[in-house]
Amino acid sequence: MNTPQDSSLGREVAYPSQYDPGLLFPIPRRAAREEIGVDDAHLPFVGHDRWQAYELSWLDRRGKPRVAVATVSVPCTSPNLIESKSFKLYLNSLNSTRFDDDQAARQCIAVDLSACAGAVVNVVFGVPPLVEAAEGESLDELEVTIDRYGPPAPELLSANDGHVVTETLSSALLKSNCPVTGQPDWAHVSVRYHGPRIDREGLLRYLVSYREHAEFHEQCVERIFSEVSQRCRPQWLEVEARYTRRGGLDINPWRASPGIEAPARTVREIRQ
Repeated sequence: MNTPQDSSLGREVAYPSQYDPGLLFPIPRRAAREEIGVDDAHLPFVGHDRWQAYELSWLDRRGKPRVAVATVSVPCTSPNLIESKSFKLYLNSLNSTRFDDDQAARQCIAVDLSACAGAVVNVVFGVPPLVEAAEGESLDELEVTIDRYGPPAPELLSANDGHVVTETLSSALLKSNCPVTGQPDWAHVSVRYHGPRIDREGLLRYLVSYREHAEFHEQCVERIFSEVSQRCRPQWLEVEARYTRRGGLDINPWRASPGIEAPARTVREIRQ
């Protein structure tokens, strides 16, 4: 079985002493997508899951340690997402592994992650630059009363059909929980769209309604994309959540309407 309960999440796991790609744990995307009415065979969005790895090391051919940071991009069309704790354990299994050169290490990681995801995964050394201020208009200082913290409440969303805009709205108040351990996941989310003007107070209340919701990062972003699309009817939409680091990894799922190109310049939030 490949459910979250079958993974290493929430269990005591020995530190890996040798290279082991079998540590990687795939979780099929299909079930979570069916729950929100998304046909896995005909996705209403394009996108990727961009991982940023900060604790990456291996040995060169002489046994001298090498260290690096890396950016990993998993296409949303892959049949599986990669469970985060298994990803961390896998990277740790490289610590005592010798490679002829840095590119051999990078290629090994790319091959193993691609096998787990079921699609070609891109791995490059380096991470995006930090930015102190997020793009667009922040919702976080709105004076609103909030009393919905889960489950997600799409009925809070609305838009003004008489006022069409192109804009980016953002919030650093997104929080959800791991569906296995219950541990909190924190993120900055941005919503860029063209269409009827989205009600800001409603959008903020909706994002906060994830606060006690248990779902993986990738699934939360796909739910946000789907529910904003259905309730607010934008002509096109782009949603990205930049989650804070855990275990030397952070994840940044990005979903957009077909035809929207991935951002040419990616960045990291200050909390990452």
